[in-house]
Amino acid sequence: MAALLRSARLLKISPSGFLQITGTKRNGALTRLSVCVRNYAVATEQKNEASIAVKSKQAQQFDWALTKLESSVKRTGRITKTLLLRIFHDICRTGYPSGNQALLLLRSCGSLLPEMPLEERSVLAHRVWEKLQELGAPYDVSHYNALLKVYLQNDFKFSPTDFLAKMEAANVQPNRVTYQRLIAAYCQKGDIEGASTILGFMKSKDLPITEAVFSSLVTGHARAGDMESAKNILPVMRGAGIEPTPDTYVSLLTAYAEKGDLDGLKMTLEAAESADCSLMDRDIMQVIFTLAKAGHQELIPEMVERLRHERGYVPDAMNLCLSLITQGQEDTAFSILKTFPSLQSDSNETSNLGNFFLRHCINMDISLEKIFQYCKELQELNLHSEPLTFALSCSLEAKKIGSSLELMRLLKEQNLPIRPHYFWPLLSQPLKEKNIAGVLEVAKGMEKLGVTLDIETLSNYILPVFSDMETARQALKVSGRLGLCFEVSEKAASYFLYNLFDNMAEDKVHAQVEKLRSFLNKLHTQNITIPLNIYRGIKNLLESYHAPELIKHLCVVQGSEEKVLALENKLAELKAENKPLGIVLKQLIQALSAEENLQRALELKQQHEEEMTAGSYATLINLCCRHNNVDEALNLKREMIRKDSSVALDGSKYIALVKTLAANDRLEEAVDILKEMKEKEVVLNDINITTVFHMLNDFAAKGKIHTVRRLLDTIFSLGLAKPTANLCSPIVTAHLNSKDVAGALEATIECQKLYNQLPRIHDIIVALVEKGDTEVLQKAMDFISQERGEMTMLYDLFFAFLQTGRYREARKIIETPGLRAKPGRLQWYADKCIFNSQMESLEQMVEMTAKLFECDRDEMYSYILRLCKETNDWRKAEAIWTKMQEENVIPRERTLRLLADILKNNDQEVPFDMPEVKAFYQTVSLSSNLSFDLVFNYRYSFFIYLSCVISIFFAEAFEMLKDTKKRGVVLSPSTFDHLIRTLLSRGFIEDAMVVKKIQVLNRHLLLLTVFFFTEGLETMKAMLQLDHIPSNLAIIRLVQTLGSQGDVAGIQEVQSLINSLGRSPNLSSMVFVNNTALAQIKNGDVDAAVELLDGIYTSPNSTNPSIAFIFRKLLESGNDQALDKLGAMVERLANHFACYRPATDLFLQLLDLDKVDDAKFMLARCNALAEQKDILLSFVSQKAQSPGQVRSHLWLSFLSHLAVLDKDLTSAKALYEQMMIEGVTVDELSLKRLARLYSEAGETAPFPEPPESFTFYADKLKESSAKAQTTAEE
Repeated sequence: MAALLRSARLLKISPSGFLQITGTKRNGALTRLSVCVRNYAVATEQKNEASIAVKSKQAQQFDWALTKLESSVKRTGRITKTLLLRIFHDICRTGYPSGNQALLLLRSCGSLLPEMPLEERSVLAHRVWEKLQELGAPYDVSHYNALLKVYLQNDFKFSPTDFLAKMEAANVQPNRVTYQRLIAAYCQKGDIEGASTILGFMKSKDLPITEAVFSSLVTGHARAGDMESAKNILPVMRGAGIEPTPDTYVSLLTAYAEKGDLDGLKMTLEAAESADCSLMDRDIMQVIFTLAKAGHQELIPEMVERLRHERGYVPDAMNLCLSLITQGQEDTAFSILKTFPSLQSDSNETSNLGNFFLRHCINMDISLEKIFQYCKELQELNLHSEPLTFALSCSLEAKKIGSSLELMRLLKEQNLPIRPHYFWPLLSQPLKEKNIAGVLEVAKGMEKLGVTLDIETLSNYILPVFSDMETARQALKVSGRLGLCFEVSEKAASYFLYNLFDNMAEDKVHAQVEKLRSFLNKLHTQNITIPLNIYRGIKNLLESYHAPELIKHLCVVQGSEEKVLALENKLAELKAENKPLGIVLKQLIQALSAEENLQRALELKQQHEEEMTAGSYATLINLCCRHNNVDEALNLKREMIRKDSSVALDGSKYIALVKTLAANDRLEEAVDILKEMKEKEVVLNDINITTVFHMLNDFAAKGKIHTVRRLLDTIFSLGLAKPTANLCSPIVTAHLNSKDVAGALEATIECQKLYNQLPRIHDIIVALVEKGDTEVLQKAMDFISQERGEMTMLYDLFFAFLQTGRYREARKIIETPGLRAKPGRLQWYADKCIFNSQMESLEQMVEMTAKLFECDRDEMYSYILRLCKETNDWRKAEAIWTKMQEENVIPRERTLRLLADILKNNDQEVPFDMPEVKAFYQTVSLSSNLSFDLVFNYRYSFFIYLSCVISIFFAEAFEMLKDTKKRGVVLSPSTFDHLIRTLLSRGFIEDAMVVKKIQVLNRHLLLLTVFFFTEGLETMKAMLQLDHIPSNLAIIRLVQTLGSQGDVAGIQEVQSLINSLGRSPNLSSMVFVNNTALAQIKNGDVDAAVELLDGIYTSPNSTNPSIAFIFRKLLESGNDQALDKLGAMVERLANHFACYRPATDLFLQLLDLDKVDDAKFMLARCNALAEQKDILLSFVSQKAQSPGQVRSHLWLSFLSHLAVLDKDLTSAKALYEQMMIEGVTVDELSLKRLARLYSEAGETAPFPEPPESFTFYADKLKESSAKAQTTAEE
């Protein structure tokens, strides 16, 4: 902690240049600022005394904040503005900032912030002082001293006498440090007289005159123009019995540096050396900074030569460079950068030296000409491999549009590619602000650079800024970039087409049929076709809109005409050869059905009636129903039954027939169809029941109450579906649509009596409340109270009042004495509000339930955060977080993650630390045996502990402990301790020694659960001393834990211990490499991780190991900065070294985490990924072993595996057909599985079933992919 809290001599590189404010100049703006300074010197009257609990929390927060800042100072010698502000905001939110916290923040506002200009640092210090004073932070002399120190480090001009007077007026007594710093303040201005006054005051109080005072006097005399007196301070010090320290010599050196006196510098350096006073590199750096600031750049090389590159040189030099850039001395900073020790490895790979330099230049708006020159020189000196690209990434990160576009132009001039996604950061801010002009400006820049818009950029960053497509078209047309934005690929046209229909209401589709038809035909004339999956989505939309005439034209765009023609020709050939036509005829009818070509399909049926199968009839019946040709549908059904009376249609075809009959007022025939379904034991699945619901809802919307009631009664009475509130709701909907609320209530009461369901009761009560019909409302409440209880009735009324905005009445209901929280009901209404984006109603509910008995407040607030995430309202989310703090809600981890996601997505600071996910869950999933055993860990521990406590069943506890040894169950150290103590107290010494032996011998198991305690590494050392070798799994878990904690040294120590074993465990070296890289990333040193991994793959002896484990961890943690840098490394390895393993690892991890768009983008950038067949085959083979994966993978050749596991014959058929069209070779195991699926469905496979067993083909496939298998965790 001393590294942070001591006076940081190493960081006294404090440039000058802030506004001068003295006691005699108080007019205009100066007066205002001087008043501010005087206000800061007023002691704070402590407000309400914080409770013990608050004080305890303050102590914890102080330790956390101090640890964060201390870690940053130790690693880099500085802290960032972002980190400091984050801690500041956290402390402010507690409401009771402690003195320690205030002191910590104030001391951090000086030279520890080299990236901030001096003015900003001073403003921040004043802001901290004022805010904490407002919150009641207790200020004492240490706080005033800290403020004085910040003033000195920031060269802030103020009146020392005024400052001292105000301290005394506030009953804060200055101490020796105060006087020393006031003397330093006078001396900074060259005011020796003022310094002498303070010095005399110190002598009158018998305060010792320390070395710091003499050092200040050296500066004071020098700035007063009296260098002779400045030099004479050193002999005066010796006369006073004080030997000059490095600080004293640095003060004198700084004085000569300000004058540009090289001889004086050399003389002082020689004097220091002769006095055996060693000056460190950081001291020389202060002199260099002063020379640069004073304009004596010609003397800097002389000082640079004296740098000895001691340990810690790099972070100190980095801080010097940052301070120089901040002060506008970037050329001097670059000369210092070139003195950095080379980071090149033996393999001649180049480092990325200067990242911090380029980033700060971008942030400080250094001219691009200079930045380009720096980049060019860095590359020529082999100090940085891609400096210009990195500068561009920094500019994009800072969202600097002008500089980013100019840097892209420079990159293009060097024949480097400019990708569309480079523009995404520039588009995100104007998109968020709905700034159309800003979006168009970036689009114009893209056009000038010759970058073609891709579908992601267009759909995600440009079109959303416009209110509708027409506005977008007009704006882009006016700006002259319409062609650029809409000359997109066929895939883009497909997505555009889908969104066009998806955003249109049914009535609008019907109103613009002609326009849409001409649009589809125009796409066809331009030879634009759409993929099958998108075609199906659009077709489903049009079917729901009841627009079959548009489906026909959509088929033209989908390109099915060629397919129909090919099938027609094939049918003719088979007929000429007198071969069976059944399969081809069925395919042709299905193709015509997709085109909605009913006439041609019926003609084929007439021509080849003898070849018609049940499947062909079913397709035709469905097609007739879609065209509302009910008579033809019934005729076809009769013909089908005549051919085979046992055949039955599937549920969807029967429902379509029922719907068509009922729609044509042939209700009794529709009921007969339902009875036939019962006779033929047709089972309705969930999809069929959903279709029934929509059918009934359609009739309800048309006011056909009798039709709905009759069909519903028949379905329930026949047992075709079980009564649910959802299925019963159409009958209520019919009444509500006709404004018959009383009738709706009667229908609901009837459903409750008949089926024990209360459909749409909420909507009925809402309608009654809005209507003000108190009589019917009372009837409804009485009925609900009688049937479901009074509490249910109160909740229904509460939600109705909320829905209608009657919040006063709602509050009275929820404050009913005895009412308790019903989480299910509250969640139901919250979900309803979230779905309908009703923020006000949801907020009111959360606020009103604050005092509701047993109400989960974290859960309630999480509902609001979910809606904030849906609406991307980070300000509301931040306000909710504040309310949670006010209410003292302890948030769950999921709530914190939800809030963090909202803030991160909007580039806002997250006001808390996200807890890391422990390795426990990963450990549990390692193997089934381990999972089983870990389940019993706590049970065993609890029983043994309880037995020891009551001292009765200690014998049983001892036997259970021996049982845990057999099972390999892990127990915590405290469990062993309790049992040993109990056995010893009973005199069972031998048994106690046995327990001790079990504890020692099982320590390798404790390593597996290293999350229980922190002595994993020490335990491993103890094991090795006892000649016990830990298991590979224990070592891996330990290394992973060290990696997650950022303990690079610990990992190296474990590796050293393992390498020292006579018999080395069979461990991959990548276990240590991967986790070392993760530890470096955890510590913020991503460049070191990139360097480590780059060296692995560019080494001549490289075996191309896997780093999938690293990518997995980074993707799960959302570390985009590290992913970007590793992504750049991966791309460079692939493009420059033809090393594709890292790229393949990243690609597969993106797929595995359902980041399909990112995976597609990566595949487009690195086409060679598609050629890594062995690794891809291994990955898909693994995934194919898990059910439920049909929609998760991209390879057709393995989708069939997944479809079989899901028992989805329809998908399997479609996939097989697509594979045949694309010429995909299907392995024998897939064919075997597919054939079995056909057999189970009672159908014949269209290919011969492979004769051998599943095991035979599985082994064969495993052998072919064995080389590509990788360890799951390396």
